[in-house]
Formats: sequence, structure tokens, C-alpha cells
Amino acid sequence: MNIGQAARQSGLSAKMIRYYEEVGLLPNIQRSSAGYRVYTAQDLQALRFIRHARTLDFSVEQIKELLSLWRNQSRQSAEVKQLALAHIQQLQQRIAALQNMVEILQHTADCCAGNETADCPILEQIEHGQKD
Repeated sequence: MNIGQAARQSGLSAKMIRYYEEVGLLPNIQRSSAGYRVYTAQDLQALRFIRHARTLDFSVEQIKELLSLWRNQSRQSAEVKQLALAHIQQLQQRIAALQNMVEILQHTADCCAGNETADCPILEQIEHGQKD
């Protein structure tokens, strides 16, 4: 199948498919005699795997590891679990940082009169940053 068909069937854009090939997530894509990419059913399965991993916010490097483990039938699930648990920890740290941002913005928004005056605690907060 060509890249347009692979894009439709995988739920990814052709641009993202080319990017994933460029960064090494899809090595050895076959080419037609005219030089066009030709995707196999296995390539399509890998593209879907990549899309699902991206929805879980795995990085390209993490996806490389996951793909390697996925393709390795002699893998140990402990390796996959370790990768997933490390990712969970990263996500929890990001959630905490985002929650902190929400609290800061909520506090400054609560302090803002929201009227016609120029005084704005929100802009002051952004200008000066978080106070320790």
C-alpha cells in the first residue's frame, strides 16, 4: 500500500509517517521501482502501535525501546513493565507541575479585578515568576 493508504488505515498523517521513518521508528520501508514507499501489513501494524504509544505520551526514544521489545518474541515482560513504570513516574511529575501551574494561575486570577483598570496581577505574576 502507498503512504496515503497507510495514513488512512493507521490514523496518522503522511507527514507523521515520513517523520517516524526519518527518526528510525520504521526502518527499512520498501520502495517501488519508481522510488515510492510501499507499506506492508507489518508496517501498518507498527504504525498503529506507534500511534497508540503516542496517545500514551511515550517519547520517540521510549517508542523505539517499546518497538524493539514488541518485535522481540523472547523479551521479558519485566523490561516492558519497568519502562511503563518509569513513564508513569514521569507523567505523575508532569501532572504535579501542571497542577501547580493551575493553582498559581487560579490564585492570580482570583486577585485580578477584571475591570477597566490597567492593574493586573496575572501579568505581574508572569513578569516576575513564581515567588519562593
